[in-house]
Amino acid sequence: MAEATEVRENARKVREGLVVSNAMDKTAVVETIDRVRHRRYAKTVQRNKKLHVHDEENTLNVGDRVRVQETRPLSKNKRWRLVEVLERAK
Repeated sequence: MAEATEVRENARKVREGLVVSNAMDKTAVVETIDRVRHRRYAKTVQRNKKLHVHDEENTLNVGDRVRVQETRPLSKNKRWRLVEVLERAK
């Protein structure tokens, strides 16, 4: 007999990054750094990506290190939500 309550793996992406802007209401811009290996030259290359993150309580400040998770589209550009603040800006 097949198990009725199957556990489904959460396939949402999780990223860590640095807050670079909090000028918008309930939204922050987080820059993530992805280190990938170059296909031909085998050198490690850094790729930056700016993500628009939903910050419900407006608690983020520029310089905070945060963890964000992929979510359904919340606006035209916003597809990420705040999971936790790893480190506050000094």
